[in-house]
Amino acid sequence: MTKFLLALALIGAATFAVGCSGGRSDNSNYANDRAEIENLQARYLFALDFNDGKTYASVFAPDGELDWANGVIKGRENIVNETQIMKEKFAKGGKNNDKPSLRHFITSNVIEVSGDRAVGRAYWFELFNDVPAGADPVVRAYGHSEDEYKKIDGHWLWARRKIFNEMMASRLAPAVNPALSLGK
Repeated sequence: MTKFLLALALIGAATFAVGCSGGRSDNSNYANDRAEIENLQARYLFALDFNDGKTYASVFAPDGELDWANGVIKGRENIVNETQIMKEKFAKGGKNNDKPSLRHFITSNVIEVSGDRAVGRAYWFELFNDVPAGADPVVRAYGHSEDEYKKIDGHWLWARRKIFNEMMASRLAPAVNPALSLGK
């Protein structure tokens, strides 16, 4: 009877583990891949906020694509060039600062990994400090992204990043929940 209960407990634990992994049988690989993708996102954000175009472009695959408010940019070299446009656009002095600071954040990641490919959906928002003296920074923009990643030489990179910006009529999100396009 003890062996039967032990076997039943092991089967129950295995079933629970697979259920918690969203149907994935190898949860540790998913956890590692997800952590690497979230690290990629953080490097991207620091590079964006500190106007580091080369690092910004380095998180994209060599043929990667950035679809943002100013259009679709393909390839690392073109993305580096685009960061100069971003720098000029966002680095203008504001009312109270010689150089306003932007800080971007990515939250609520839904990420699906399948081998050396992954897709994701996430919210993003931007804090801006060009506000009246003594006032707190404000959320100036927000939206979500629809992302495709690929693993090249053991490292995750963006294959395609499409950014929806709810502050711009031309970049509004579709009416349907974007995470529904991913499996459960």
